[in-house]
Amino acid sequence: MLKIAFPYIAQPHQTLHSLPIAMEIASRHPDTEVHVACTTEAHLDYAKTLSALYPQAKARFDLLRMPDFLRRGIERSGPGVLGKMASLFFNRDYFSRFEAIVVPERTSLYLRRMGIRKPRLIWTRHGAGDRAIGFARDVKEFDFVLLSGKKIEERLLSQGAISPGRYYRGSYAKFDIVRRMARARPALFDNDRPTVLYNPHFSPKLSSWPVMGEQVLDYFAKQDRYNLIFAPHYRLFDKHRQEGEQLVRRFSHLDHMLIDPGSPRSIDMTYTMAADLYLGDVSSQVAEFLVRPRPCLFLNAHHTAWKNDRNYHFWHLGNVLDTLDGFGSALDSAVTNHDEFLEAQRQYILETFEFSDDGPTAPGAADAIVDYLRNAA
Repeated sequence: MLKIAFPYIAQPHQTLHSLPIAMEIASRHPDTEVHVACTTEAHLDYAKTLSALYPQAKARFDLLRMPDFLRRGIERSGPGVLGKMASLFFNRDYFSRFEAIVVPERTSLYLRRMGIRKPRLIWTRHGAGDRAIGFARDVKEFDFVLLSGKKIEERLLSQGAISPGRYYRGSYAKFDIVRRMARARPALFDNDRPTVLYNPHFSPKLSSWPVMGEQVLDYFAKQDRYNLIFAPHYRLFDKHRQEGEQLVRRFSHLDHMLIDPGSPRSIDMTYTMAADLYLGDVSSQVAEFLVRPRPCLFLNAHHTAWKNDRNYHFWHLGNVLDTLDGFGSALDSAVTNHDEFLEAQRQYILETFEFSDDGPTAPGAADAIVDYLRNAA
C-alpha cells in the first residue's frame, strides 16, 4: 500500500491547490493511504471542512508535532520561516514513513537536508503566475511536478528544472474545489454598481500597497460609481493582523466597500469570481480572475521596467499606471476599452491553463502521481 502525505506548513491559501488531489487519490485509489497533516488545529479544521466536499474520500488527518510555544506563535502570527522549518524538523520520523510527500510550497525540500531520503517529493505549485519565484532553481530537486499548462511547462523545460516522465501537465486543482464550493454564494453588495477587486501582493518590494494602497482605499471611499473589494494576498496582513482589523473598522460604515484582510473568502476565489474589474500588481490571482476575461488595471508602484520582462507578462493584459494621477479616468477606460485586451487575455489563459474541457483536473493529477510512484518503486 502506498502511503502519501499532504502536509500544510504554510498559510492556508496554499491548501486549495493540493487538497483536491489528496481527496481524489483517496477516492480513486483504495490501495493508497492518504494523510493530510497540518501545523495548527485551525488549519487542520479548515482542511477537514474542505474535505467534506469529497464525501467518498477516506483520508486521515494528522496534527504535526510541534513544541507548544512554537505552535502558539504560529497561531498568533502565522508561519514564518522558523515555524515552517520547525514543522519539518520535529516531524522527520513522521515524514520518513511515506512513499511520497506532496506539497504546494518549496520549503519542504529542506527535508532532504534533514536526512529524509525515502519519500519522493512532489510539487503541485500554488498559483499560475509569471513571477520568477515559480521557476526557481530548486524546482529540479522535486521528483515530480504538476503543471497547469504549456506556458509553465516550456519555461521549466528551458531551464532544465523538469524532464519528461517526471511531470504532469493539465491540472489546476483549486478550480475543482472552487466549483464544488460555488453552489450557493450570496451577493456581496446590495446595489448594481460594477465591482473592483483590489488585490495587492504582500512583498514590499513588489506590492502597490505600501506606496499607493491608502490612496486607493480613500479614492473608493469618496466616490459613488464603483464597489470595492479589498482582498490582498493572504500574507499581507498575516503578521500584522491588528492593522488589517483596523482597516475593517475604518471602512465598516461604507456599504460599497468590503475589506477582507485574510478570511477564507479571500483565498477561495469568492472575490475573483464576483468582481468586474481586477486592480493589482504582481499577484498570480490575476490568472484565476481571467479564466473569465474581464478588465484589468495594474499599478506599477516601483517604476519597474516591465515591458520586456517575462516576469511581468500579464501586465500586457490591461493598462499599467505608474502613478494614481487620473485614477478615476483609468478605471473608466479599463472598462470601456476592454476589447483592446480581450484576445490577449484569452490567449494568456489558453497558455496558462491547458484543460481539455470544463471538468475537474485533480483526478488526472491524482492518477499521474500514483502511476509515477508505482513505476518508480
